[in-house]
Amino acid sequence: GDVNSNVLVARSTGDAQLDKAVWQWLSWDKNQKTKEQIESLLQDGKHQELRERLCCRLTFGTAGLRSAMGAGFCYINDLTVIQSTQGIYKYLERNFSDFKQRGFVVGYDTRGQVTSNCSSKKLAKLTAAVLLAKDVLVYFFSTYVPTPFVPYAVQQLGAVAGVMITASHNRKEDNGYKVYWENGAQITSPHDKEIIKCIEECVEPWNGSWNENLVDTSPLRQDPLKKICDSYMEDLTKICYHRELNVQTSLKFVHTSFHGVGHDYVQLAFKAFGFQPPIPVPEQKDPDPDFSTVKCPNPEEGESVLELSLRLAEKEDARVVVATDPDADRLAVAEQQENGCWKVFTGNELAALFGWWMFSCWKENCSPDADVRNVYMLATTVSSKILRAIAVKEGFHFEETLPGFKWIGSRVKNLLDNGKEVLFAFEESIGFMCGTSVLDKDGVSAAVVIAEMATYLQGQNLTLAQKLVDIYETYGYHISKTSYFLCYDPATIKRIFERLRNFDGPQCYPKCCGVYNILHVRDITTGYDSSQLDHKAVLPVSRSSQMITFTFQNGCVATLRTSGTEPKIKYYAEMCALPGHSDRGVLEEELQKLIEALIEHFLQPAKNGLTWRSA
Repeated sequence: GDVNSNVLVARSTGDAQLDKAVWQWLSWDKNQKTKEQIESLLQDGKHQELRERLCCRLTFGTAGLRSAMGAGFCYINDLTVIQSTQGIYKYLERNFSDFKQRGFVVGYDTRGQVTSNCSSKKLAKLTAAVLLAKDVLVYFFSTYVPTPFVPYAVQQLGAVAGVMITASHNRKEDNGYKVYWENGAQITSPHDKEIIKCIEECVEPWNGSWNENLVDTSPLRQDPLKKICDSYMEDLTKICYHRELNVQTSLKFVHTSFHGVGHDYVQLAFKAFGFQPPIPVPEQKDPDPDFSTVKCPNPEEGESVLELSLRLAEKEDARVVVATDPDADRLAVAEQQENGCWKVFTGNELAALFGWWMFSCWKENCSPDADVRNVYMLATTVSSKILRAIAVKEGFHFEETLPGFKWIGSRVKNLLDNGKEVLFAFEESIGFMCGTSVLDKDGVSAAVVIAEMATYLQGQNLTLAQKLVDIYETYGYHISKTSYFLCYDPATIKRIFERLRNFDGPQCYPKCCGVYNILHVRDITTGYDSSQLDHKAVLPVSRSSQMITFTFQNGCVATLRTSGTEPKIKYYAEMCALPGHSDRGVLEEELQKLIEALIEHFLQPAKNGLTWRSA
């Protein structure tokens, strides 16, 4: 353990850059567990692994910093969280003269890893310590909260920014650091780049940065929990339209919180809407950083991970199941059909229901002089275009953003500041924003809105699934499929996308995919769009990630992109039909064949060693 003896060993890696990184780590890290991880790699001469852990830094992806917990500068741990917070302090101090008075919000979920002595709460305490030691007012939640509570609190309390320690629905090994700006939306460029620069300017921990007890002793620490929770539940009632039906409904709901933060908050939300509390899945209602009952804590994976909640619902005679992911910012929904089988809705299908519902409720409750042309809904560009179809027919506006809710949040704030009314926004990965109290996705509000919708529809003798068909009949069928391949080798990913950019020769994108002709290509990585007169994409360029969209002659739109948070190549494809031109079976078959062609010709999984998503 003594640093000096280590310096001698460190000298002998034969790599000056690595020696310096090892020396820094061992001098700066005060967490025994992670320090020992680096020491033992050093003693065992594992220089390659040391290089992978110490010679690169965390960068901001679609959801802030996210990585595995453990030792190293590109992992999430005590030291990298301290470094990140010091950088943020430096950046905020430059940008806000009243930073210290307005303060900073810190929230956290229930993740942790014993082997690294690392937990979300501890990382949150260190985040708070860095700022408290610099005399910043810190609103530190006394217990775990849903991710949407942090952006909500930033706006309610007038803070300059906030951080949520979470890796959302990622595997249990991961954790993350999600940053919100004063407008209550996640940071976008250029803030992320500027913050990274600031982090690099002050990598050595300051005096006081390690003092995690400051949250218990500093007079500058406030606990916003009660105020924010009460205010959030109060605001929630703004999107409650049928309280009298909710109070007397015979419908029963089951809720699973996926071993995360959701249980207490979803119970309160149902109460705020006048419902009886939903029936919790006992094995999954309390926080468990090991997510013991599911193979992965992502409700997007569908029926396989919803097993316990579906069985409980059958036993309790509950027709609708709502599942919040571990940090409660996403929502999955399943409904039992006439034949006893369960339908697990996709994010795109739920968006069709939410879009119809939020607009219908607006129409019924708006003032006589309200202008539908002032109303907006938004979606990310890889999500279903069903809202566009509803907007065209009903007369409101629909807008698209880049993937990632941070883009939606910023755009919505902008629209609100310009006097527009935003009813709903979503991304296909089951992220929904109902109303504008929170400028980020929120699974708590979405869960209770779905419950009210199901209650209202029951009064019309309809199920959610029947209403969905009804929406498609009215606005045109939108059949989509989203899936992914795992790829742990960045070079392979790069090669796949570069091949598409030079498919028929240098800088020549493919003109067809198997038998399917391609009408247009848009490449967000390079900013190219063949459908625009000047061949420039309308959406901002995003060079740090790969993303190409193909529009086919048969009306299908397909996107290939890399995940911003996981080692995945994702694909998205959708067939849109006009109202009345809808044979669902034909559309589904066509979509399936096109996806098979896309995989075979463009992704070449066998040749590239890609792992198929386990069915």
